[in-house]
Amino acid sequence: MRGAVVYAEFAPKPDYEITEAELKTHKVIEGAKVWKNPRLVLEERPKPKVGPKDVLIRVKACGICGSDVHFLETSEDGYIIYPGLTRFPVIIGHEFSGVVEEVGSQVKWVKPGDMVTSEEMLWCGECTPCRMGYVNHCILLNDPSDLVYGEIGFTRDGAMADYIVVNEKYLWKIDALLNVYKTEDKAFEAGSLVEPTCVAYHAIFTRAGGFKPGSYIVVWGAGPIGLAAIGLAKAAGAGKIISFEISPQRMELAKNMGADYVFNPVELEKNGIQPYEKILEVTGGDGADMHVEAAGAPEKTLPQMQKSLAIGGKIAWIGRAPSEVPIYLEIFQVRRAQIFGSQGHSGWGNFRNVIRLMAAGRIDMTKIITSRFSLDEVEKAFERAHKRIDGKITIKP
Repeated sequence: MRGAVVYAEFAPKPDYEITEAELKTHKVIEGAKVWKNPRLVLEERPKPKVGPKDVLIRVKACGICGSDVHFLETSEDGYIIYPGLTRFPVIIGHEFSGVVEEVGSQVKWVKPGDMVTSEEMLWCGECTPCRMGYVNHCILLNDPSDLVYGEIGFTRDGAMADYIVVNEKYLWKIDALLNVYKTEDKAFEAGSLVEPTCVAYHAIFTRAGGFKPGSYIVVWGAGPIGLAAIGLAKAAGAGKIISFEISPQRMELAKNMGADYVFNPVELEKNGIQPYEKILEVTGGDGADMHVEAAGAPEKTLPQMQKSLAIGGKIAWIGRAPSEVPIYLEIFQVRRAQIFGSQGHSGWGNFRNVIRLMAAGRIDMTKIITSRFSLDEVEKAFERAHKRIDGKITIKP
């Protein structure tokens, strides 16, 4: 079968205190400090075999995530800019859907022919965090010595390929999406967007506890996660949705997904207006009941959020960035405000609820797909992805 594989040089930076386990397995916690000179290769790989609890899936659609792009973009010294858990070489791709072709002898809940999508985080279900419900923070998932658990497309072969094998406990059926999308092709496209939508859902509703209908919501960044946050906020009854984005194309997508106001912060600042001032203007001085950070630019967004928090306001933090920024805690005390860090998408019915919302037509994430490529065109697809002019680029093997 064909697979899009990322290769990179294992070259830990001198100031990175690498562990013996990381040296042995090359499953590293901070990829930006270890992997150098990445490259993408479309190559032939053996078709994966199923174990007793595994499911073989023929991939029908796989989105390019910002993380995938960050695997291939580098800092001045040649290191990848993705800061998190990685193990190369690996077939990338974790936002996917497909059809079940074969199941292992102990598989109970899916069968050949089922339409499915999958969680990306491979949690064990047995460690203390998992048993407490914190499956996105599974100890083995982040344990460099363990190669069974980890992340699809990050430490384990992913779905930018003809086939992928996944343990059935991570799978979710998406056949119900046919109710609204009518064709399998369109339903598979929607199914490939369940995972990134669940990232936004987990941050807004599971981690930050959601918001009351009528609340004012600000979304920073209108990439796929930010666009999902806008769609979810609309479906949940936000009073006003304000989005900040610098890409003209993504600004239009933000409007299409339900944002009431979309601003380019760079243009605002050229005119002597700070983003927080525009938020206060639009909200009549009340500020944002919830900020969603999906831009991964804390040095730019946090100061603006701190100046525009409503009393009792919340910040749901999704964006990843390998940088430290100052925080003014006095604001969070006097405004009774909170920051909720969010990682992942698993647990708490996130996948079930997002699939239900899609199947009911409450949220249509296929609006954000702006380019489609075949697997043979994967290099061309990534050339386009680096330009950041799309909402979502989808690979269709």
